[in-house]
Amino acid sequence: MRQPAVAGQFYPLRPENLEKELKRCFEGLEIRERDVIGAVCPHAGYVYSGKVAAHAYATLPEADTYVLLGPNHTGYGSPVSVSRDTWKTPLGTVEVDVELVDRFLGSIVDVDELGHKYEHSIEVQLPFLQYRFDGDFKILPICMGMQDEETAVEIGNIIANLVSESRKRVVFIASSDFTHYQPAKLAKETDNEVIDSILNLDVPGMYDRLYRRNASICGYGPIAAMLTSSKKLGGNHATLLNYSNSGDVSGDLNAVVGYAAIIVE
Repeated sequence: MRQPAVAGQFYPLRPENLEKELKRCFEGLEIRERDVIGAVCPHAGYVYSGKVAAHAYATLPEADTYVLLGPNHTGYGSPVSVSRDTWKTPLGTVEVDVELVDRFLGSIVDVDELGHKYEHSIEVQLPFLQYRFDGDFKILPICMGMQDEETAVEIGNIIANLVSESRKRVVFIASSDFTHYQPAKLAKETDNEVIDSILNLDVPGMYDRLYRRNASICGYGPIAAMLTSSKKLGGNHATLLNYSNSGDVSGDLNAVVGYAAIIVE
């Protein structure tokens, strides 16, 4: 069982408080399912990025499996690791799609729980899925320490092929915050440039802009893998649903973290 690592830190520990916080995040949003194949969602504390994440989750359709791609902030575990364990949150447990996990054997993705044990980027997405879909789904959690373009595209192609073979209804979710600890104006300029390439489904262009701007976007590999999988399974249009930064909540605009909700249809 993969125990919660950041409950009580990034989001409330008590189930009733967590549900109340999630309700706050979705407040004013219409739950309207769209033909979403992939999404980008932030992974900061809910008080900062929860409302942005809810913009994406309000559009997601029901799926058999949600493929959750997150960066590895801790450095533990394999360069690219997938988990087989059942995941626990204050709202209950979520089963991993072990059938898809087992199909990774022999690829660059290792079955490795250590990479997931303390990592928050995937965990914080689960209560949003539980709130929307009452736990009637499975997940495929992939933690990426290696995020170079070649690795990310390879992962995206592998997942897309596995999903095609399985004939399951799958949605890909890339967990990423955007610019870290820059003045709000500069952060928005950098993020807009990178987001523009994401909206054009342009993975090489995204990497080019990341390097040119020296952007501190933490989940660029998961975003690239999500775009690759989504395009391969028919995604041809991306939409920015919401963008904000931590300063909108804290009032400190001198060193913000950017957050974006993006969907691919």
